[in-house]
Amino acid sequence: MLLQILLALAGLGLLTVAADHLVLGSSRLAERLHVSPVVVGVVVIGLGTSAPEFLVSALAAGRGDTGIAVGNIVGSNILNLTLILGIAALVTPFAVDSAVTRREVPLAVGAVVAFGVLAYLGVTPATGLVLAAAMAAALYLLLRWSRAADNEQLVTEVQDFTAEGGAVVTPAARRTRPWVEPIRTVLGLAGVLGGAQLLVANASTIAEDLGVPQVVIGFTLVALGTSLPELVTTVQAQRRGETDLVVGNLFGSNLFNSLAGGALVGFATGSAHPAQATAGLLAVMVGTTLLAWALLARRLRLTRVEGAVLLAAYALTLPLLLTA
Repeated sequence: MLLQILLALAGLGLLTVAADHLVLGSSRLAERLHVSPVVVGVVVIGLGTSAPEFLVSALAAGRGDTGIAVGNIVGSNILNLTLILGIAALVTPFAVDSAVTRREVPLAVGAVVAFGVLAYLGVTPATGLVLAAAMAAALYLLLRWSRAADNEQLVTEVQDFTAEGGAVVTPAARRTRPWVEPIRTVLGLAGVLGGAQLLVANASTIAEDLGVPQVVIGFTLVALGTSLPELVTTVQAQRRGETDLVVGNLFGSNLFNSLAGGALVGFATGSAHPAQATAGLLAVMVGTTLLAWALLARRLRLTRVEGAVLLAAYALTLPLLLTA
């Protein structure tokens, strides 16, 4: 048991470091290929910070650990908009651009609701196709919105993010030669894959040894581990006052978790054993998403009090694990 715990923690650590380098490397590489900074912020960084969720859930579903697969996505979606967004508001209250709450945030909310409905019915290869089609449509909308004229603030924040570097990149390493970024990206992806494999295999063993339902392990240990890249990116962006990037990253991560991650789980799960979660957990996932959206849309800012409300909302979800 001790060995499995140590290996799972090693997987968590590898996931965090590798995901940070994956996000930074892919973002800088996209910039050097003259990709729009808004596309980098909305798509590349969002996909990069969600990569651990994709891979962990897909690997778990492929192994038959469907409880871990769905619990990880549900738990990560809840964590992003309660624990992580709440911590960001407690560190420094912040405002957000109205364009983000009008466009990207409602799209992410719709993605979470769609995943919640399908996860209740059972995620199968057929529903995976539905989620993949929704992901393609969402990417089309995001790329179309990226050409709008009201994205100057996000452009500046993305450029600052890629210039400063990620949380685990030292100042001396931030001035790199062009060939370094492709290598950073590939090694980051390999590290995320390795960390995901370590985490899933050992988390499944721990759940079996303790007699704990897989969805509980997925909702807590695995979800917290795979959400660390979002937490790292959020803290670093918040310290630099990049509030649009904070909100866009967290809601965007939930969009990618729900659609792309849900699709991968569907494809990796056989029709005979659909991946499902309890109605209670799914209702909390949708409810916390709507709560975060309502708090942001009300005054286009989050205060410390509202951050505390989000943290309390996360704490209140934990008793649901007793009936998961």
